[in-house]
Amino acid sequence: MGKIYVVMGKSASGKDTIYKRLVQDEMLSLKTVITYTTRPIRSGEIDGREYYFVTEEEFERLKKEGHMIEARSYHTVHGIWHYFMADDGQIDTKKSDYIVIDTLEGYEQICAYYGSEAVIPLYIEVEDGIRLERALSRERVQKEPKYAEMCRRFLADDADFSEENIKHAGITKRYQNEEIKVCYEELKQDILKNQA
Repeated sequence: MGKIYVVMGKSASGKDTIYKRLVQDEMLSLKTVITYTTRPIRSGEIDGREYYFVTEEEFERLKKEGHMIEARSYHTVHGIWHYFMADDGQIDTKKSDYIVIDTLEGYEQICAYYGSEAVIPLYIEVEDGIRLERALSRERVQKEPKYAEMCRRFLADDADFSEENIKHAGITKRYQNEEIKVCYEELKQDILKNQA
């Protein structure tokens, strides 16, 4: 039976970069799952690559029709943004292993939907000062930087990824992203062991 690997970590922890490297590694043969969001598309993003960007109405329709695997809503300075994974035929654990980026809350919902034996957490950590520098650098290159939202996300991560929440989610292994090559190799080796 295939597994669903869930990459998690606070904002600007390097999870997107690591996720992309894991996806590109042919040795791992991980299939991607494109999740959905109602937030505005950022500069450089493409609909159907990073996310499916949908309207509030489309979110409500999918929810009403019972297609939600997991969903989270954030009250941002720009309004409520929803992020979610829909049961839209992308995942078939009888055929493949999958990888997705999500939150602790999303990870727990995916476990509830598919069963915890089918879901493997990949929790990435990095020191807060480095994360803040990365977040600011990323926001500066946006066409319309949203610094207030960047700060809100940074602070919200302390609550969302509290030690209590990490423990509640049953996460025991953490991957330190001080040096991305080292972190990536550790993740890769653990996935290969799991696939053996």
